[in-house]
Amino acid sequence: MIGILNDTQMDDILRENVMGRIACHDGHKSYIVPINYAYDGTSIIAHSAEGMKIEMMRKNPHVCFEVDQMKSFTEWESVIAWGEFHELTDEDEQLDAMEFYVDRMSHLYVSETALPHKMLERKVTNHSTGQIKTVIFRIAITEKTGRFENE
Repeated sequence: MIGILNDTQMDDILRENVMGRIACHDGHKSYIVPINYAYDGTSIIAHSAEGMKIEMMRKNPHVCFEVDQMKSFTEWESVIAWGEFHELTDEDEQLDAMEFYVDRMSHLYVSETALPHKMLERKVTNHSTGQIKTVIFRIAITEKTGRFENE
């Protein structure tokens, strides 16, 4: 049976997972890429090195986010959310977001780039060392839909 997830079920799936896919479009090219994330009930919180995804979201902040849980081809749940990219530039906001992110990920191995104290050290690209700037952002969800199938 294929069905529709309600808001509570969609929120549960977003909270339970830590890997999703973000899709962005710059007017010429579409790009979809997996990201690690934490869901706070209204937004997707994530971080990334600067690159194509960040450049595209800065140009066009309207993005789509997808996460699914798949047990088999006949037993799965999927949530698609639309929202707006917001780059966090205030140090207190960055630290709060990354503390939430790291707390959510604490049961998993967390990349060194996700540690809050390391984030603030990488506020700008250090061209002499080649270190890449880490961007902390949130996707404020404006709409979401969810489907499931079970045997």
